[in-house]
Amino acid sequence: MAERLPVIKRQPTVIVDWWAGPGGGAEALGVAYPSARRIAVRPDELPPLAQSPAPLRWSPLRWRRGAQSGAVEQTLVESQLDADAAELLWANMMLHLVADPRATMRQWLRALAVDGFLMFSTLGPGSFALLRELYRAQRWPAPHAPFVDMHDLGDMLIGVGFADPVMDQETLTLTWPDADALLGELRTIGANVDGERFRGLRTPRWRSTLAAALARRAGADGRIALDVEIVYGHAFRPLPRAPIAETAKVPVRFVR
Repeated sequence: MAERLPVIKRQPTVIVDWWAGPGGGAEALGVAYPSARRIAVRPDELPPLAQSPAPLRWSPLRWRRGAQSGAVEQTLVESQLDADAAELLWANMMLHLVADPRATMRQWLRALAVDGFLMFSTLGPGSFALLRELYRAQRWPAPHAPFVDMHDLGDMLIGVGFADPVMDQETLTLTWPDADALLGELRTIGANVDGERFRGLRTPRWRSTLAAALARRAGADGRIALDVEIVYGHAFRPLPRAPIAETAKVPVRFVR
């Protein structure tokens, strides 16, 4: 998403970094907006997330060195964040970890000032198709919650009150030398939030079965490949529309 920051002509003075730990966007935001105040938001119901996680090996931040951020940081949980708090809300690679995307989008809308800009990314339904196939073959529950199609995400944004959503996607093919490396890295980037997921502890025999199934899908070079679909979304918070009625009330802060 950092490559899309130049699209924003307005320079934000306050940035909300939603679930800052998984996204790891502090460096990119600091380079783009060194004088902006950055508010790192973590979930209400989870322990504090790391503020400066090590970049994944396939992250562009691993290869790019930028200037040190001069941003002032503050860490809050979701319920502590004021309304109309920021001109930019950044939510990198976290939406697939919530059970109700619409509810999260409503929180985003509330946190943004009018004309504030939303930028987010998430996993799309083209991600991890091989894993789903292997799980189905073994008659196991799905390895992850369903990922939402980018067009449906765009409709959700409009439905909660955002304007001018722009959605796009790219597919990355990642490879690992063996099943242990693959499973180890996947464990670092998320959890299975599917309500129908397997509730008990898995056994060493189960893991051996999965590892063997993955190994059988290795390519000629011996590496195991998975496709990962990354969905990007952008939208604005517009002026609120007054309801069509004989009498309508609009807060003074929204009157220009």
